[in-house]
Amino acid sequence: MNLPELGTFLRTRRARITPAEVGLIGGSRRRVPGLRREEVAHLAGTSVDYYIELERGRGSQPSAQVLAAIARALRLDADEHDHLFLLAGRTAPASHGTVAHVQPAMLALLDRLDSTPARIITDLHETLAQNRPATALIGPSTDGSYVYRWFTDPASRSIYPVADHPHHARVLVHDLRAAVARRGHDAESMEMVVRLRRTSEEFAALWDTGDVAVRRGDRKRIIHPELGIIDIHCQNLFSEDGRQRLQFYTAPAGSPAVEQLRLLSVIGVQALTEPSFR
Repeated sequence: MNLPELGTFLRTRRARITPAEVGLIGGSRRRVPGLRREEVAHLAGTSVDYYIELERGRGSQPSAQVLAAIARALRLDADEHDHLFLLAGRTAPASHGTVAHVQPAMLALLDRLDSTPARIITDLHETLAQNRPATALIGPSTDGSYVYRWFTDPASRSIYPVADHPHHARVLVHDLRAAVARRGHDAESMEMVVRLRRTSEEFAALWDTGDVAVRRGDRKRIIHPELGIIDIHCQNLFSEDGRQRLQFYTAPAGSPAVEQLRLLSVIGVQALTEPSFR
């Protein structure tokens, strides 16, 4: 671990990022090039004091999750992402999972969807980043795979009408089978399948059908605590290797969801008293 070098690296990366690149308003009284330290901390979801200590080359060793969040905030490319981990004394992560490198182009697109609920997820449905409209619509992001939570935690289904649960269960399993094959049946995805088969009879029955289909788009009904049921389209844009996808929600033209999403941008996250699960 080389905290002084880590601090220097963070300062130089911060200086080259403009507010517009991360969806912030620049203003006319900025005294420093690039982003302010408080802005990086906000984008990464860390405390300002903690981030300042990192830039000063002091403090405790950051976790892999914190490093991944800072890498996304600073729009680091793949080599810079791995270098950041090495300076912090962490092993550079594999190309998947919640600490995986997210392509800057995909993050840039997420930043520009400031009025459209959107997020970036892995092929195992782990949330890597999401914008504020997505948090207002489906609740705060949570750790781990949503596919796994769907079949092991009944509360994870609470934002969908009960009548829709069988459909979503089928779609998730079909999409997971495609992801497992695309990964070459690697250890991470196969371990998830084995664990789910052991703990969920519903998953085991669906898996044994052998059905497969990549989830490119779907119609979803989401239960919002203030706005009721929102009937919307959910679409996916995939990275070149299929390991990550930008998922965004839009209202069908002329539907009640158009006004509901407009109101959602006004309500924001203030009405969310308990975390949801998507």
